[in-house]
Amino acid sequence: MKQQWKWSLRLLIACASMALSNLASAAECNPWNSASVYTQGLYSTYGGKTWRAKWYTQNEIPGSNQWGPWEERPASECTPTVPPGGDGSGIPEPKPTVGKHLGSYFAQWGIYGRNYKLRNLVDTGGDKNLTFLNYAFGNVYADGRCNIVTRAENGNGDGGDGWADYQRGFAANESVDGVGDTWDAKLKGNFNQLKKLKLRNPNLKVMISLGGWTWSKNFSTFARTDAGRKALVSSCIDLYVKGNLPVAEGAGGAGVAKGIFDGIDIDWEYPVSGGLAGNAYDPSDKQNFTLLMKEFRTQLDALAAANKRRYYLTAAIGSGVDKIRNTEPGLYSSYLDWVNIMSYDFHGGWETVGPTNFQSALYGDSAAPVTGDLIKYNINDAVAALVAAGMPKAKIIVGIPFYGRGWKGVKAGPKGDGLYQAATSPAAGTYEAGVDDYKVLVQKRATRYVHPVTKQLWSYDGNEFWSYDDPAVINTKSAYIKAQGLGGMFSWSLDGDDAQGTLIKAMNVVRQ
Repeated sequence: MKQQWKWSLRLLIACASMALSNLASAAECNPWNSASVYTQGLYSTYGGKTWRAKWYTQNEIPGSNQWGPWEERPASECTPTVPPGGDGSGIPEPKPTVGKHLGSYFAQWGIYGRNYKLRNLVDTGGDKNLTFLNYAFGNVYADGRCNIVTRAENGNGDGGDGWADYQRGFAANESVDGVGDTWDAKLKGNFNQLKKLKLRNPNLKVMISLGGWTWSKNFSTFARTDAGRKALVSSCIDLYVKGNLPVAEGAGGAGVAKGIFDGIDIDWEYPVSGGLAGNAYDPSDKQNFTLLMKEFRTQLDALAAANKRRYYLTAAIGSGVDKIRNTEPGLYSSYLDWVNIMSYDFHGGWETVGPTNFQSALYGDSAAPVTGDLIKYNINDAVAALVAAGMPKAKIIVGIPFYGRGWKGVKAGPKGDGLYQAATSPAAGTYEAGVDDYKVLVQKRATRYVHPVTKQLWSYDGNEFWSYDDPAVINTKSAYIKAQGLGGMFSWSLDGDDAQGTLIKAMNVVRQ
């Protein structure tokens, strides 16, 4: 009897020890890895959810079989640990893209009037098509530093929206994974949705895009000196890549956004000339643009060596030949993983009374009423200019507009189609005169044409002329990209697509 009691006590202690061991294992979790072995009680994360193994398993995706070895558990039951050689964020490093790149821009402000959130992308399945996503935009302020503030833009380049970036709480029905933000979370807003998107698609590369049309004012000033470049680049990497967010509205803090951004996209509009009238300019911008790219590459590589992972550097550039000659494509592209050419806005409502013309033509038309550099405002001539200047074809990513540009009061002309005709003014648009989203334009009752030379679509109803891309035009451009050996395509911007994700799905043909 005494011996039996001792044996029972030992068994009880052993069981308790095993339970404690399982609890210790359960306290740690990392992203699921197909090569890893998971025994009963071990945790992992996959698809934005937390999973616990019910028995021995290897190479079975969590959630793929309701009767399988994995059961979903509350995220609070485990804490991500630092993966070997990682940045410590617990977010998997995306693998380099195989084949063509396929990307898009997500506009920070799209969550307001346009009511477009990253959940909309997920609902169409479009997130599975993308290899990269650029978040637009981050600002470089008058002190030559990246920062995040919440302040309405007054035209001096001093605005920002930290509320949208990481402070606004998203409800469950707005969230990528169907889980709402808690009031006390340090990371909310679009940044948390980007994080969840990366967990759904671990090979998606997310970049912060700096500048843009509104916030390119200060690039020239701080790119002129070595000290200015070093300070600017260091601040942007610290803020976005290292994830050290300003504390505001109960959110933010050191490392809070670490692992969300896999690199930086520079959208300087434009070196030497162009862009907003209040932007700083200097003839030395031509060389300084290259030096700024070099500094970004140097500092990103240093961080990559420390974290034993890769960081990406890209740029969005003007595709007009006048913008191209103001830079050194053969030099600066050596520091970049790829280059997004903004191959749209060739013509639009700023040409107030026309003549009507194409905003994103694939080829030039000798019959078009243009002169000088405008003759080469088309994709094919932009690509030719970049290649002639030394940019590798494989680094050229062609831009697709998810919107159109148009005029009203357009004369029918000799062919009755409104092409190359005078107008009275830009057409009315949902948010801005002369521009509207694809989802709006595709609903208009108008005759549609595709030009046999430029390969772009336009519509005309006897009064309004609109030029935009549809799936057929995108298919033609995809074939061009493949034939030319270019790197892929991207779009501006996701919120212009329809509720079915028609255009982002059409773009996927470039990877097939």
